[in-house]
Amino acid sequence: MDGKNRADVKPGLRVAVILKKDQRSGVKTEGIVKDLLTNSSFHPHGIKVRLEDGQVGRVAEILE
Repeated sequence: MDGKNRADVKPGLRVAVILKKDQRSGVKTEGIVKDLLTNSSFHPHGIKVRLEDGQVGRVAEILE
């Protein structure tokens, strides 16, 4: 799953996100979802989430 549908992303899931500062390079950061920040049911660049460590990024990949 690629994290573009809000229904697929839930708090507690392990995901790979692309942080704002890494958008050009595409570097992925792994973490556990704490909050969903995107309200729409679909976003073409990935659902924006806050990780448990406080970092904010768009979900690139759902790992589990």
